[in-house]
Amino acid sequence: MKKPINSEQVSIDDSVNYLLNNQNQLSIETVWDRSKQQKTRCGFGEQGLCCHNCYMGPCRISPTGKGAQKGVCGAPAEVIVARNFARMVAGGASAHSDHGREVAKTLLLAAQHPDSDHSIKDSNKLKKVASTLGLSIQDRAKEDIAKEVAEILLAEFGQQEGELSFTKLAPVKRQELWRQLGVIPRGIDREIVEMLHRTSVGVDQEHQNIFLQACRTALADGWGGSMIATELQDILYGTPSPIRGEVNLGVLSESEVNIAVHGHEPAFSEMLVIASQDKELIDLAKKHGAAGINLVGICCVANEILLRHGLPVAGNVLQQELAIATGAVETMLVDVQCIMSSLPDVSQHYHTKVITTSPKAKIKGAEFLDISENNSLETAKKIIRDAILNFSHRNSVDIPKQKMDLVAGFSHEAINYMLGGRFRGSYTPLNDNIINGRIRGVAAVVGCCNPKIVHDQGHVSLVEELIANDILVVQTGCSATACAKAGFLTPESATKYAGSGLAEVCRAVGMPPVLHSGSCVDNSRLLIALSEMVKVGGLGDDISDLPVAGAAPEWMSEKAISIGQYFVASGVYVVFGIGMPVTGSSVFSHHIFEECEKILGGKWDVEEDTSQMAAKIIDHINHKREKLGISKGRKRVLYDMAMRRELKI
Repeated sequence: MKKPINSEQVSIDDSVNYLLNNQNQLSIETVWDRSKQQKTRCGFGEQGLCCHNCYMGPCRISPTGKGAQKGVCGAPAEVIVARNFARMVAGGASAHSDHGREVAKTLLLAAQHPDSDHSIKDSNKLKKVASTLGLSIQDRAKEDIAKEVAEILLAEFGQQEGELSFTKLAPVKRQELWRQLGVIPRGIDREIVEMLHRTSVGVDQEHQNIFLQACRTALADGWGGSMIATELQDILYGTPSPIRGEVNLGVLSESEVNIAVHGHEPAFSEMLVIASQDKELIDLAKKHGAAGINLVGICCVANEILLRHGLPVAGNVLQQELAIATGAVETMLVDVQCIMSSLPDVSQHYHTKVITTSPKAKIKGAEFLDISENNSLETAKKIIRDAILNFSHRNSVDIPKQKMDLVAGFSHEAINYMLGGRFRGSYTPLNDNIINGRIRGVAAVVGCCNPKIVHDQGHVSLVEELIANDILVVQTGCSATACAKAGFLTPESATKYAGSGLAEVCRAVGMPPVLHSGSCVDNSRLLIALSEMVKVGGLGDDISDLPVAGAAPEWMSEKAISIGQYFVASGVYVVFGIGMPVTGSSVFSHHIFEECEKILGGKWDVEEDTSQMAAKIIDHINHKREKLGISKGRKRVLYDMAMRRELKI
């Protein structure tokens, strides 16, 4: 029997600790056990000082100065660290961008075959994207427009020269800076491939130059692949608007057939949503003793079906094994990214069937289902039928009681509408309340969860302190799930947790102090929102002028590094928790933590203590407010006629 872990130190979520205690009694291994088994981690790797880009090594640089100070090829610490960092950016950008490619292919399918399972849900968003691409939309069928949009954006993956179309949405000053630095992305795949080439043995050996190409690669993600994924998903499945839902393992049902979807790509989960509402299947479930069909999500695909359908979220990335451990999940379907190899091992102790749905991501022990684009809805119905038949194979079911209400769906368009309505939608009220001091600034708190620290604590403690200091928080991904479980994502929470200024704005608009904007690719929504804040005026003429910041307190994925890098390259201060694999080189660390701000207007930072992280974000936002001349709240002045005559127009 395995050694029990101290569940009190594992998570701030009682449902997690409850199930982990049961897991220890059953001797089932989880992510926390495997993390503990790693014991002391490789200090060279944690600091970015290990290089295995060729087989003259692997090489490692001694941070103490007593051992090797260069790799066999002669590369010093700053080059090795820069290469490793840049390769993480390339890995993260490839994940988001491959996601975007699949969505673009699905849009093309929907345009060419209107009778297929996929269709265009948001024609207004389609026209908006088409206009951004410079296409004529007058007197054209939506399928005709969608076909051209899909073909143009698919071409941008392999494009060799020029500029990605969505970069024109950035402030003009920011675009000019990118061109001046030579980092405006030409083609999505090109930048990723060039980044990998430059970091091969014997190629780019100047850390500043490597960092600039890492900027270009990340921008190809944020303003390219991720933005393509977000914009086209809105066209296909609908642009999110505020919607209520529930979160945590308590959303699983004792009486219904539970089907969990986990991963990132929403195309097939959308088919499951439709199939789960099929009357024949619901009747079949009742015939087999279930009360109905309960479709839940885990990780980022959970956010996709939450934002568009209000379907419940069973948990974030570290809760995927525990969902199975309830004994209540008939089928878990997984696609790509953040899927643990252990799921089939855990499922062996229960009746749960684990199915992989992407040929890019097979797992030993799981069933692979090759889903055709032409029959995905019928396949979804078959999966649900099989799950219904599996319902009778349940043994003991132990579902934690914890679940929380939340409001999600704050897309750029929804925020615009919320602040001014259909005809007067604008970010002006947001800017005005930042200028008058009710809202001190805006922080994006995003990213994964990491078993190196207490589960959810980094996200929750940071956000709690930020909103208490009148900083509006925008979230995506697993971070949003963590804060939803803590109760921050309801309008009522503003009165309880937010500072007086932010609470006043939230009550007036009817919004939470923490806005859930989607999955990890939907960080691109935040880029558009920042650009809109600049466009509205009053807060400078570039993203780097805004009193905003970004944070990932529990990051773990290469995708997080790519996201952080495209925000830094867009002019944002970004701070990561836990640590970053760059600290082994004081030269490279100084470059990304200090020097790059003079070049890009944004910079990296790292801070493991969330209280100190909050203090750094608040200090940064205060500094930006001082530079804008709004460090003190402006009182409203009521003009009389004499004062109006003195105004110069």
